[in-house]
Amino acid sequence: MRAWCRPLLGLAAALLASLALAQEPLEGLPAEGFDHYTLALTWHPGFCASRSRPPRECREPELREGAERGFVLHGLWPSLPERFAARGVDRRRWWREGCFLETPRPAGSFCRAHPPLELPAALGEALDAAMPGRASCLGRYQYAKHAACLALPEAGYFSASLALLERVNASAFAAFVILNQGGEVGRNALINAFEAAFGEGTGRALRLECRGRGNRLLTEVRIGIDAARLAEFPAAEGLVRQDRGRCATRVRIATFD
Repeated sequence: MRAWCRPLLGLAAALLASLALAQEPLEGLPAEGFDHYTLALTWHPGFCASRSRPPRECREPELREGAERGFVLHGLWPSLPERFAARGVDRRRWWREGCFLETPRPAGSFCRAHPPLELPAALGEALDAAMPGRASCLGRYQYAKHAACLALPEAGYFSASLALLERVNASAFAAFVILNQGGEVGRNALINAFEAAFGEGTGRALRLECRGRGNRLLTEVRIGIDAARLAEFPAAEGLVRQDRGRCATRVRIATFD
């Protein structure tokens, strides 16, 4: 084992033990004929730095507050459902269109076309803090595209998403990313940090997304989770292999000035 992994393993054990004691149990979600979820988490400074026309959540300081403390929520994406596959929809088309295959996306502004989510006040406030993109109606878009056609209740879907985000942000993997913000690390070092936090071989369930020149700027991480074992996350047995992402061998982890 590489020497730098040993302290990460100890940190991971401590973090996960405290997390198990401190958190409410994560409840599962119904899985209507699909195999797994992809948990998409954004590294907010990298996302903002990669945009030629930064959205509101990048321009307004209060929406960037706390970004140095971990990932923020992009979405929780079910894999291709059997009923769509039976109609000839392939995985690529499902990722591109999702539930808009059944309910076409309205023209014009998504914020104006879709009513606000019906969430309990406390959940809405927590989602505001964890998903800066809600300022641009990201929450409404994510639910309409990935969950509305699959009998996933709004409150349950976002409660589970927040619980998953919290578990990642309490891990030694997130600690490694936070520690190295403003610098550059090897792509394999990120994968090794993930395995140090969640178990040997789990790096296959991690997809790293990078943008910018040479795909060197970390913008997002995606984690595959067995739909039937969502409540067990981050147990290694419930993680699902992801396709390889698009990051160079050296990765820059941006920070806000």
